Amino acid sequence: MLIAQITDTHIRLPGRLAYRRVDTAAMLRTFVAELLKLDPKPDLIVHTGDLVDFGEDAEYAHLREILAPLQTEMIVIPGNHDERNAMRRAFRDHAYLPAEGFLHFAAWRGPLRIIGLDTLVPGQGGGELCTERLAWLDATLRSEPEVPTLILMHHPPFLTGIAHMDRLGLAGREAFAEVVARYPQVQAILCGHVHRTVHARIGGRSAMICPSPAHQVALDLTDNGPSAFRLEPPGYMLHRWTGDQLVSHTAVIGDWPGPFPFFDANGQLID
Repeated sequence: MLIAQITDTHIRLPGRLAYRRVDTAAMLRTFVAELLKLDPKPDLIVHTGDLVDFGEDAEYAHLREILAPLQTEMIVIPGNHDERNAMRRAFRDHAYLPAEGFLHFAAWRGPLRIIGLDTLVPGQGGGELCTERLAWLDATLRSEPEVPTLILMHHPPFLTGIAHMDRLGLAGREAFAEVVARYPQVQAILCGHVHRTVHARIGGRSAMICPSPAHQVALDLTDNGPSAFRLEPPGYMLHRWTGDQLVSHTAVIGDWPGPFPFFDANGQLID
């Protein structure tokens, strides 16, 4: 099973740029064109939050118009820039989304169980897994202990070392690590929020942040680094489930030179 992960698309109203500089809509259209050329095609697309920038109905309509050429099913979870009820309205055809409360869900897709976690705290950049949300996760994992499972969440459950993003991190991450440590069926935790490829081990499980198809957070590991972004190559991730292992690739979006052969027509290494 092949899963494409996208995150932090930050779509605004048509014609509006993010931070007066980033054309997130144009960059998402480039991602769509790239995904349509993939061979093999993904079996599923997951979006790990910050679908739009201000949580407005018109922004979600713009997002869905851009994504319309994709025929592959997409699963979505909210990020801190999203709004729960607007998401429900925009994705009313997505039956896995609950009609009220947190936008949590557990859904079978092929051989995998996909758990979506809602870490949103309205009006705040940081996220939270409160006692209620953690209890739901624990019960959901306990109910299907033999099924290989992916967890989707916007805010990563670890500190990245990028200070300004860590200040907008996840409350409850220690308790989350205790929960997932009890359930070996968790194959990976797929996150967004930080706009960079970052990996960690949480509760003995692999956790990874996907880059954005738009702007990337500047890589600055100083204690007081400024809140800033760079127009580095945009990207997404591909996760390949082989039946007993998840293998993840970071893919860079864009028209780059190559591919070039390593060997000539006679099978000799080109030197």
